[in-house]
Amino acid sequence: MEISDLIQPHTVFADVKATSKKQALQELARRAATITGCPERDILDVLIERERLGTTGIGKGIAIPHGKISGIDKVHGIFAKLSHGVDYDAMDNMPVDLLFLLLAPESAGADHLKALARVSRTLRDKGRCEKLRGSHDADALYAILTEEAPQPDAQAKS
Repeated sequence: MEISDLIQPHTVFADVKATSKKQALQELARRAATITGCPERDILDVLIERERLGTTGIGKGIAIPHGKISGIDKVHGIFAKLSHGVDYDAMDNMPVDLLFLLLAPESAGADHLKALARVSRTLRDKGRCEKLRGSHDADALYAILTEEAPQPDAQAKS
């Protein structure tokens, strides 16, 4: 599974305005409702319920809110770069400014986990996150997110 399987250029947003975790989740739910056709309230309820289990703020300014919802047939991703970091109750207590929302069908077991793992690996790349933070254009954000990570050169060991 690749990041391009999860997001499209129209599901990447730059300079999203939010002043709190709740407001960030509301903004993501609003945008996700338009993209998925699911009710905004249902999406927000799923995200808030997931946050009650434990924060999806994984540290270093990154959060991966996620949940399963009925009414969709594939995993949907939305990426938002906030204009300013917000208190997100993240594991490292740092403000969050990069959010990657994942919504999966209720029946998606392995696909949901594969998507979470892929997003986590992608956003663990410090250089990529620096590029994301330095960009204020949604098309550029999409290009940064979907560019392939350089693979170690097998010839370098010879």
